[in-house]
Amino acid sequence: MFLPLRIVGRLVLLAVVSLSFAANASAQPRDHLTDKETDLIRFHQQLDKRIDVFIKAMDRRFAIINGLEQPKTKKADRDEPEWGDLPKGSRAQLLGDIASILDEAITNIDDVSRRDEKSPLISRSLRKLTAATNAYVTQAKSMATQTTNADELSAIERVLQHAEQIIEVGNQLPPPSADKKKKDNP
Repeated sequence: MFLPLRIVGRLVLLAVVSLSFAANASAQPRDHLTDKETDLIRFHQQLDKRIDVFIKAMDRRFAIINGLEQPKTKKADRDEPEWGDLPKGSRAQLLGDIASILDEAITNIDDVSRRDEKSPLISRSLRKLTAATNAYVTQAKSMATQTTNADELSAIERVLQHAEQIIEVGNQLPPPSADKKKKDNP
C-alpha cells in the first residue's frame, strides 16, 4: 500500500515545520535588557534620556563583570520606573548584552536622525554615547587579553565593532558651541 506522493510531501513538510519550531523554541534569544530597563526606555521618549538609560544599563553589566560596586542612580522624575534587579548571566552573556545595547543605541540615534536630522538631541546623545564607548573599548580590549573563552571573545568582538562605529561618527561631530556647553554644564 503506497501513499500518494501528495500526502507524503505534506507529511515531510509538516515534519520539517515542526522541527524548525522546536529548534526556534529552544534557541530563544536572550533579552539584552531586563524588563525594568525596558520600562525605563519606554518611559524616556527623548533620545538623550534613552541614551542615558542605555549607558547606565551597560555600566551595570561592566560592574558585574568586573566585580565592582554598582553605579549610583538618581531618579530625575518621581514617576520614573525603578531599575530593578541586576541582570544575570555569564560573562559572555553580559558582554553580548552590552553589544546588543550598543546596537540598539545606534538604531535609536539613526531613527531620530532619519526623522529630524537637525535635532540637537542627536549630537548631544552621540557625544554622551561616544564618551562612554571610549571607556568600554578600554575595558573590552583588556578583557580580550585575559580570556580564551570563544563565546566571550566573540561577544567582545561585537562590542568593539559597534564601539568603532560609534566612535567614528562621534569623532566627526563639530565641537559643541559655548552656549550649549553652558546649558549642559550649569
